[in-house]
Order: sequence, then C-alpha cells, then structure tokens
Amino acid sequence: MTFREKVYQITRQIPKGKVATYKQIAVLAGNPKAARAVGMCMRTNPDAPAVPCHRVVAADGSLTGYSAGEGLITKLAMLKAEGVTLKGGRVDLQASQWDRS
Repeated sequence: MTFREKVYQITRQIPKGKVATYKQIAVLAGNPKAARAVGMCMRTNPDAPAVPCHRVVAADGSLTGYSAGEGLITKLAMLKAEGVTLKGGRVDLQASQWDRS
C-alpha cells in the first residue's frame, strides 16, 4: 500500500464530530515527518466525501486548505454541523481530536 493509500484509509476512519491533524495522520501512516505530504494528499483527494478531508486540521487546530464549496467557510460549516468544538476560530483539539488508540 502506498503512503497516499494509507493516508486515505486512515482519514476514512475519522468519525463525525472528530478531527485529526496532518501530523497525526502522517504518524499513523508510518512517516512522522510527512505532515506536508498528508496535506498534498488532502488537496488532491479524489474520493470526497468518502475520504472526509474536511476533518483534517493543523497541529494548532487552525483550519487550513479546503477546495470544495467556498473553501474554509465550507470546511468550518461542515465541522460545526458535525459537532466539532471550536474555540477562537480554531478546533478545540482537547475536545475534538480523534483518539485512535
């Protein structure tokens, strides 16, 4: 399985109401230094919404890059609709980060 396939497989598992960080996905995919590569995978996601790339955020909870709809406005609306907790315009990672143990 390629790195890209692993990234999409992991991202499919993020449940509604939770988010993962680019770094978290990189670690789970076996390459902890590949957070930017995860971002590239999200940007070229061929299978949205089955691969819910809107549930992937920066390490500080900020919303970055989203190409569907109205971009970040759409990403924010989708996360709110799913019940993701926000604080000061960022995702509250303590409340909403996916814990894949």
